[in-house]
Amino acid sequence: MIVITGATGNIGRALAGRLHGHGHDTLAVVRRPADDLGSPYAPADFDEPRTIGALLSPGDRLFLNSGIWPGFVDAHRAVIDLAAEAGVAQIVAVSVRGAAPGARLGMGMHGLVDAHLRKSGVPYAILQPSGFMQTLPRDFRDGTMYGSYGHTPVNYIDTRDIADVAAALLTSPVGPSREYLLTGPPSLSHDAIAAQAAEVLGREVRYVNLSVPEMAAHLEGRGVPQPFAGELAELQAETGDGSWAPATGVVREVTGHAPRTWQDFLTDHKDAFA
Repeated sequence: MIVITGATGNIGRALAGRLHGHGHDTLAVVRRPADDLGSPYAPADFDEPRTIGALLSPGDRLFLNSGIWPGFVDAHRAVIDLAAEAGVAQIVAVSVRGAAPGARLGMGMHGLVDAHLRKSGVPYAILQPSGFMQTLPRDFRDGTMYGSYGHTPVNYIDTRDIADVAAALLTSPVGPSREYLLTGPPSLSHDAIAAQAAEVLGREVRYVNLSVPEMAAHLEGRGVPQPFAGELAELQAETGDGSWAPATGVVREVTGHAPRTWQDFLTDHKDAFA
């Protein structure tokens, strides 16, 4: 059986639908009823890791994914340990590009979890995607995105491609443990992303670049507390330093298809930008 955590998120929902639709034995882990998933599900919660562990059996494949919250690291480490005790055959975990212990915010948290997974003894695949295209409709609220990324290209990937990679790994024979750096189509600056969005949506869309202090103040004005606002502004500047511009061919290598293009994403998500 393939056990899918984070099943109601963008990646998990696409993964559950794809696997179950192709006849695979799946179980989606949810905190509340999710009849719209189109997949069998069971209630469990990362806040109580043993509820997830109780769903695991020898030989299962586990998709490990969730949003970030203060208890993220301890909860994910506990689920990894429970999966090892249960004798699962493989863990496919969603991390992030640049994850490392001591890095900023979620990159540091993912780095700690990744390190624990590598030492667990369970065969693993760690997916390290670049930015999610699906976050952009929220960021371009009212047609304007503010950020401290600068004007250097930054890579984004459609979360459906992450789900496709996970599906391929979870349904193929378990291979050697490794990390997969997942990138989308050729990288664009946020100015160019805004221009493409404007063309597809047929209305004005713009990116406004701010200095790190200005962006931190902007985030505070939107209710983001310090020091998180300052850390997030710094992280955006670091992401925009060119290190997130290079793309890989991993999506095609694993799935057999190229990453979805910006045109694909923008056309399919027009309503989300409304």
